[in-house]
Amino acid sequence: MAKIKDPKIQTRLPAPKRSDGGQGSKEPKKIQKQKSATKTSNLTVDVVDIAGKKKGTMELPKELFDAAVNTSLMAQAVRVYQINQRQGGAIAQTRGEVTGSRRKIWRQKGTGRARHGDRYASIFVGGGKAHGPRPRPFEKSMSRKMKQLALCSALTSQFKNERVIVVEGFEKLEAKTKAFIKALNSITGHVKHGKVQEKMIVATPKKIDVLYRAGRNIENLTVQDARLLHTYDVLNTKRLIFSKDAISVLQETIIKS
Repeated sequence: MAKIKDPKIQTRLPAPKRSDGGQGSKEPKKIQKQKSATKTSNLTVDVVDIAGKKKGTMELPKELFDAAVNTSLMAQAVRVYQINQRQGGAIAQTRGEVTGSRRKIWRQKGTGRARHGDRYASIFVGGGKAHGPRPRPFEKSMSRKMKQLALCSALTSQFKNERVIVVEGFEKLEAKTKAFIKALNSITGHVKHGKVQEKMIVATPKKIDVLYRAGRNIENLTVQDARLLHTYDVLNTKRLIFSKDAISVLQETIIKS
């Protein structure tokens, strides 16, 4: 009899023989190790002399010039600084403090006018002030840690904007305004017709009388001890000129405090 082929019946073909004896070759997967992307910021700056010539390089401290920039903290430090500049000594005299006679200006009744006592009431010209300003304190405060973080943020921001300059040899400068202006022109190039064109701060490791006397009469220039730098001072300048020794002094001040 002829065999009837049923299309529903599926015949399974035998699996082809493997050349490896039936065992599949397992090749090891190549594992790509992702290298940790560490951001290495270049903190190396050139060190120049008072003639503007390069004398070498210097590695700036990471704690000061590679910190996280916290704009809100810097804004708070600036507000606190500006508020603390107010003396709060505004005062206006009350009617009891104005000097003059206490005579009643006219009799109580019979004149048709409003009744008054002396002429130093607040409604009269030359009289006392009602609810005028009185001396009061305006000072605000920040913690020392917040001040340090705000200052480091400001220094880092200025460094990223390429506004930090390191100079060597300020001590050799003559105590003359003309010599100081010439040195600033060689270092920054922002001096025109003998005048500094933008705000600058020269930070020194200590008070150097030569620099102070030479720079106190120069507009847009401030010679300041590095230990007294504030966030407001750093942000309110276009050029931040550090003496080479002032960097280490500032670092020690922040670490110790």
